[in-house]
Amino acid sequence: MRFISPKVDLAFKKIFGSEQSTEILISFLNAIVYGGKNTIKSLTIINPYNPGKIASLKETYLDVKAVLVDGSNVVIEMQVGRTTAFSKRIIYNLSKAYANQLKIADNYPRLRPAIAVTIVDFLLFKDKKAKNVISQFVFREKNKDFEYPDAELQLFFVELPKFKKDLAELSSSIDKCIYFLKEAAELEEIPAILGEVSEIESALHIANQAGMTEEELELVDRRSMMLQDEKGRITYAKEEGRLQGSVALLMRQLKKRFGEIPEILSSQVENLLLEDLESLTEDIFDFNSLEDLSVWLQERKPS
Repeated sequence: MRFISPKVDLAFKKIFGSEQSTEILISFLNAIVYGGKNTIKSLTIINPYNPGKIASLKETYLDVKAVLVDGSNVVIEMQVGRTTAFSKRIIYNLSKAYANQLKIADNYPRLRPAIAVTIVDFLLFKDKKAKNVISQFVFREKNKDFEYPDAELQLFFVELPKFKKDLAELSSSIDKCIYFLKEAAELEEIPAILGEVSEIESALHIANQAGMTEEELELVDRRSMMLQDEKGRITYAKEEGRLQGSVALLMRQLKKRFGEIPEILSSQVENLLLEDLESLTEDIFDFNSLEDLSVWLQERKPS
C-alpha cells in the first residue's frame, strides 16, 4: 500500500471533507477539541471535497468546514509552511465563520460558537511554555485569568513537529490521530494499533493511492509540488536575507578597522557562502591588515 500524505491540504480535504468522511471528522474533532471524549455525535460537512470544482490550486485555501448538531461552526485546515500574516488569516477566517451566521446584524442570540482547528507542519509557538502538541486559545481576562462569559471563538493548533511518539508508544485516540496526520505517507500497510480506531482505518483507506483516480493523484501531486516550492521559496528568502545582513555587517566591520576596502576584496566577500561569512565575522578579529583578509579569502576559493 502507498498512502497520500494528509499534510498536503488537498489530500487533507479529501480525507476529512469527503461525503464518506463524516465519522472520520467526528472522531478527529472529538480527539483534538474534546480530548478524546465522545462529545460530538453528528455534524454536517458544508463544503464537501470535489476535485472537479478545484479549478485553481494556487488561489484556493483547501479547508474543511462543518456545522455541529448544536449549530457550532468549525473550520479545519492543514498548513505545511508559515506564510505572511498566517496568524492574522486564521483569526480573519474564524471571525468570518462567526459573523456570517447572521443575515440581520441584531439577531445576536442566534450566534453559535465558531471553532478553528489548524494543523501546522512547523513550529508555530516557540515559547518555553508552549510544549504541548495541541494548544487551545479562548478569551480570558488578562490580569485575573478568568474566561469571558461566552466561549464563542476558540482556536486550536496542532503542531506536528512537537509530536515525537512512535507506533509502540501510541496509547490514546489523540496520539493515534496525530500519528496518522504526521506519518501516514511513510506507512506501507495499516498498522494494527491504528486499525483499532475504525475511523483512522477508514481514513487510511481513503488515503490509499490505489483507490484514487488519475485526476485525483495528479491534483495531489501538483498541490504537493506547489507547496514544497512555496516552502523552498520562503526558506530561500530567509537565507538570502541572512546572507545580505551578514555581508552588510562584515563590510561595516572591515571599513571601521581598515578604512576603504578595495573593490576586488569587497566583491570576494559578497560572493562568500553564508557559512564562510559567519566564520569571517569571528576570524576578522585576528587580522592585522587587508593582506590578512586577502589571504583568508584566497583560502576560501573553490579549488
